[in-house]
Amino acid sequence: MMKRAYPFALAFALSYGISAAAQHSVIDAVANKVIQKYQQSSCEQLWQQKSQPKSPEEQRAVQLLRSDPDVRIAFINQGAAPIANKLFDCGMIP
Repeated sequence: MMKRAYPFALAFALSYGISAAAQHSVIDAVANKVIQKYQQSSCEQLWQQKSQPKSPEEQRAVQLLRSDPDVRIAFINQGAAPIANKLFDCGMIP
């Protein structure tokens, strides 16, 4: 599935010690793909994906975001607004 590949790509790239500039471009690329996924998905698709368990790759990516504040900040700064808007439109957040 497409949604499972993005966190894995982020975790893979970051776990191999990419330089700061390259790391930032990887974060940008992954964030852009996640944003596109949310913008192109229907609300029904997002509700279905929410109920599915996370893959091991997605779990590792989330753990990376939790453990590295710089990566988390960069990712959230780019993706928060468009993702939150879609979730709001779908009634997934108040």
